[in-house]
Amino acid sequence: MPNAYWIGRIDVIKPEYTKAYGPALTAVLRKYGAKFRVRGGTFEAVEGKSRERNIVIEFKDYETALACYRSPEYTKARELRAGAVDIDIIVIEGYDGPQPTD
Repeated sequence: MPNAYWIGRIDVIKPEYTKAYGPALTAVLRKYGAKFRVRGGTFEAVEGKSRERNIVIEFKDYETALACYRSPEYTKARELRAGAVDIDIIVIEGYDGPQPTD
């Protein structure tokens, strides 16, 4: 079964309102066994539109990724950043098939 990911693109509008969100997010991700694979970092938008920050969070499977996003704990965490960010998040299943190097 392939892993799954949250992929997020974020513009921070009011940084002062996001301070409580980080610790709340960390607690939720810990509960669901998630790992950051991308958290900010240097990037170049080579096609299309971008936002100022990017995240990729890995979960053991698609069901766990969705359960985390829909959890009461994450709902409360999201409320802490309401109005402080413009954000796009997708939950996507990883790919476990043939690769170009095969």
